[in-house]
Amino acid sequence: GAQIIDLMMLVIDVTKGMQTQSAECLVIGQIACQKMVVVLNKIDLLPEGKRQSAIEKMTKKMQKTLENTKFSGCPIVAVAAKPGGPEAPESENPLGVDELIEVLKSQAYLPSRDPSGHFLMAVDHCFSIKGQGTVMTGTILSGSVSLGDNVEIPALKVTKKVKSMQMFHTPVTYAMQGDRVGVCVTQFDPKLLERGLICTPDSLHTIHAAIISLKKIQYFRGPLQTKAKFHITVGHETVMGRVMFFSPAPAHFNEEIQENVFDFEKDYLYQEEYLCKDSGSSEENKENDQAGEVQLPKQQWALLEFEKPVTCPKLCLVIGSKLDTDIHANTCRLAFHGVLLQGMEDKNYTETFLPKLKVYKQKHKEGQVERVMDDYSVIGRSLFKKETNIQIFVGLKVKLSTGEDGIIDGGFGQSGKFKIRIPDGLKPDTKVLLTATSKKKSKGGKGDVTKEDESSKNDSAQPVTISLIFKRYVFDTQKKMIQS
Repeated sequence: GAQIIDLMMLVIDVTKGMQTQSAECLVIGQIACQKMVVVLNKIDLLPEGKRQSAIEKMTKKMQKTLENTKFSGCPIVAVAAKPGGPEAPESENPLGVDELIEVLKSQAYLPSRDPSGHFLMAVDHCFSIKGQGTVMTGTILSGSVSLGDNVEIPALKVTKKVKSMQMFHTPVTYAMQGDRVGVCVTQFDPKLLERGLICTPDSLHTIHAAIISLKKIQYFRGPLQTKAKFHITVGHETVMGRVMFFSPAPAHFNEEIQENVFDFEKDYLYQEEYLCKDSGSSEENKENDQAGEVQLPKQQWALLEFEKPVTCPKLCLVIGSKLDTDIHANTCRLAFHGVLLQGMEDKNYTETFLPKLKVYKQKHKEGQVERVMDDYSVIGRSLFKKETNIQIFVGLKVKLSTGEDGIIDGGFGQSGKFKIRIPDGLKPDTKVLLTATSKKKSKGGKGDVTKEDESSKNDSAQPVTISLIFKRYVFDTQKKMIQS
């Protein structure tokens, strides 16, 4: 319903100010609407002597609240729509309503409308008229419709011919984007459709999952976590959906992203949660934070998996909420909003579609050098568990903490140890360091004082560590390890 509003009035009880619901309405307005007028209502409840100063105080408060929104500086009008409340006699005249009407006239505008493209209409009532047929009333979101056109009710997979149309009780032969219209068809049971979408036949798709670009709603408290469930409002329905967040690869955090398209050729980084200034759970964020600067990507995306399929147009608005939050808890239930970039129609999308989505996890394993074999090879430990099949890691590059590059050559013995080949050879310093460390181990119990003293100097010698860094694509069925 929020997608058909061109100008909104946000009505605030002047004695209470912004309430949770007012804040949620403001959030939806910011997402789906361009212009707003704030109405401070119930001014008759303010004692007359203090009324003006109370109105001014609340007006200032509202201006401050709206400062960082797109509605900054919008008109604020004070009224009493029904002085004395619902029980008051009808003779009581409203206060400030004439002024409000003038403000609305000054703010009203004709939005630019476009009749091209597929016909899509949001139906909010459906009823039958004896001798005529079934009428569906609603607002045309895109395209146009004429008498005699076929329209589809995609949720029911039914197509019907338009027999007659009316706009504000006047018969018409044509209607377009932005028009409010009643469309009459025959032989259709109105009980089957209370509200929903009708469209050009075959123009809408029913999808089981989707990729969306998204932004967190700043008033939502708490993190947005991968694998969490949200109420997803999309098209004309709200269904439960599970999310997985991802961002550009870190090297591309600052690149401008083309709007409203999704590039399947690029690599994306899996995120445990949506990245924002207050997301501090990831270790990297903590490190960056000490530098006072958390690097945030310009755009982030989510994979949405719906609990039941939804029918909607491409590039439609998506809102994710936690509608099960207690309405009396003073907290915003709307969590994020976005644009649907790509829908997945195949029920088996996890096999047919997801492998095309190149979202990877960065893996970092650390081990230690056990000892030197010769100038060009060392034995490592603690990188793998005993039961790991080391064969699948053969050929992967590793780096020693002393700077040498190595390649995993194969397993060594039964306890998860392995051999590393150093193509450019070990540096002399590294050899000294490693020989000292291994001597210390072997000389430990020999009682040869001078040697013990010598090795105790090396007690502070740090072990040489081995780093293995690779990435693995989340939807890769073969679970391959990739190194750049």
